[in-house]
Amino acid sequence: MRSWGVPAVVCAVVMVVVGCAEGHTHHLHNTNKEREADGARSPRDHQHYEGGEHHVEFDHEAILGSTKDAEEYDQLAPPEAKRRLEVLLLKMDRNNDKTIDRTELHSWILRSFRMLSEEESADRMDEVDEDEDGYVTWAEYISETYGINDPDDQKLLEKEDQAEEQRLLREDRQLFNAADVNIDGRLDEGEFLAFSHPEEQPHMLPVILQQTLEEKDSNGDGNIDFQEYIGDKGQDKDRDWLLTEKDKFDQEHDKDHNGVLDREEILAWVVPTNEYDLT
Repeated sequence: MRSWGVPAVVCAVVMVVVGCAEGHTHHLHNTNKEREADGARSPRDHQHYEGGEHHVEFDHEAILGSTKDAEEYDQLAPPEAKRRLEVLLLKMDRNNDKTIDRTELHSWILRSFRMLSEEESADRMDEVDEDEDGYVTWAEYISETYGINDPDDQKLLEKEDQAEEQRLLREDRQLFNAADVNIDGRLDEGEFLAFSHPEEQPHMLPVILQQTLEEKDSNGDGNIDFQEYIGDKGQDKDRDWLLTEKDKFDQEHDKDHNGVLDREEILAWVVPTNEYDLT
């Protein structure tokens, strides 16, 4: 077997994975559809450098496509870890030229991200599918997630101090209904994947857009201006912060520079594309 430059490939992973992960996000109520400070959904790499430290287990997940496999890999002796990585490198080298170019690495990492989403979704489904029939009903989901087991429990969420839970419940119901493509009132494995990772499924994007507008579009014009973009959090920020956010809004999100984010720009903001500029 050819001796690959394994350390060099791992270093390349660190660089490419960040670009790929910017567009790879996940839902799962347990993580509360994690959001960045500006309202965009957290990329898969949001814990890659958490606390200023480089978490190498993220690099392993990006290569192996499985949290479980990454945990096993972390325990391997160095020679065995290198041997397994070399096997993977042969699979990555799609044109068999004995090198891994950035396009091949990018494609492999996106494949790994899809596998990670499937693994996460399957694990979550096992938790929620109480009767183990291979489907998740709405009743099963709200029982496991919100602790709602009867109508009286749901009435507790109608109290004023439960507004955030009400919003989450409403949004989850919208996503559940959109994921239930055959409208049978339950989600199979594929439908649950769409429910738990809606940002990765084209037919779920209209729901995400509508939910973002409901949260941000205070004047109801179907767009998001800068004031709506920053929301209430701008009230206690200094001038430098506001200028930085305004520059981000103008240069990164408002592609046509008309002062507002239209529907396409909103989706590009809250659900960044997985396409990564390799030039």
